Amino acid sequence: MTEKFESFVALHIAGDPVILFNVWDAGSAVVAEKAGAKAIATGSASVATAHGVDDAEGLTIDLAIANAARVVASTSLPVSIDFEGAYAVHPERAASNVARLAATGAIGCNFEDQVVGAEPRTMHATEAQAARIAAIRWETGPAFFINARTDIFLIASPDTHDGAMVDAAIARGLAYAEAGASGFFVPGLADLRLLERVCKAVPLPVNFMAFPGAPSAKDVATTGVARISHGPFPHMLALKAFEEAARAAFAE
Repeated sequence: MTEKFESFVALHIAGDPVILFNVWDAGSAVVAEKAGAKAIATGSASVATAHGVDDAEGLTIDLAIANAARVVASTSLPVSIDFEGAYAVHPERAASNVARLAATGAIGCNFEDQVVGAEPRTMHATEAQAARIAAIRWETGPAFFINARTDIFLIASPDTHDGAMVDAAIARGLAYAEAGASGFFVPGLADLRLLERVCKAVPLPVNFMAFPGAPSAKDVATTGVARISHGPFPHMLALKAFEEAARAAFAE
């Protein structure tokens, strides 16, 4: 497991980002590896949809961990799991849950700072989220990649993304790095100037989430991003292709 963790860490190169085409189950992980993936990462929304439940921890933790175990067993590549908010608010409970995930052989996880299920959408205070990250790091030890995700940009409309919001994200990134995070994930941020500011200020590999209409991977790489993931979009593409094929079959 340590070897897989180290190889995964080594893939994160600023300006030459690792591409993660997110999967949702063992079958899609096999396809991703066959297609040339260097590592495997799941997307929680895709996993939830594939199980017929809502995202935001609609999938039970037992099912989430069982699915993670099947993904890990299906591939020789390092596997990172989108573990949302770790199914807990209290730091020690979150850490215990991540330890269960790590026991599957997963070498890392996404861990978000949005309060899962809250309406209106809100975020944990920076200090509280940092405490949760620190507890997870203490529980897992050094050989586990905590991809600390901030939802500042995802919650806000893109036309409101500005320098002040970037400053707030950077403050979170610095706090999360100090707490023991391995990477910093900023889904929803697509302005390359602002993204470059984050990359320069936060001493962690920065993760960009690709989406239809987003800047190209080549352009994103110029900002210093070290990781590009695709979130729910691979699963959405698969479902669209399935639907189109089904419609054609039914129309014959």
